[in-house]
Amino acid sequence: MPTISVETRIAAPPELCFDLARDTEFHARSLEHTGERAVAGVTSGLIGFGESVTWEARHLGVRQRLTSQITAFDPPYHFRDCMTQGAFKRFAHDHFFDEDGGEVTVMRDVIDFASPAGPIGRVFDRVFLAGYLRRLIRGRGEMIRREAERRAASEMG
Repeated sequence: MPTISVETRIAAPPELCFDLARDTEFHARSLEHTGERAVAGVTSGLIGFGESVTWEARHLGVRQRLTSQITAFDPPYHFRDCMTQGAFKRFAHDHFFDEDGGEVTVMRDVIDFASPAGPIGRVFDRVFLAGYLRRLIRGRGEMIRREAERRAASEMG
């Protein structure tokens, strides 16, 4: 059962970070290098509890579709999206937003995943996929950080 965790510190309020993380249009922009786009479900705006979105993108050289549903929702501190259809045997992504000293939000992404294909899939997960997902989530976290800090600064000044 591979699990990865990525933490990003953001000089912006949790509400802003929370909304950016669940904004389907911003999500697509933050992963445009993969060609990621929403093709069904909530394809624009903010996704909420019980709603789902189907993403199409090229990952690891393969065009893929993944449908995920928001299965936990506690604004502005946490939401979880879980794959309901796609290439993984299991994929759950928890998004946590905690205040640190009132001026910084600590955004923590925790992903629990498993590839299909039994023992071969488990080896693939540890050797390759965990690193790929960690890099993808770090890059996305950096995009959220830059946009949230830009918006927070413009609201203050």
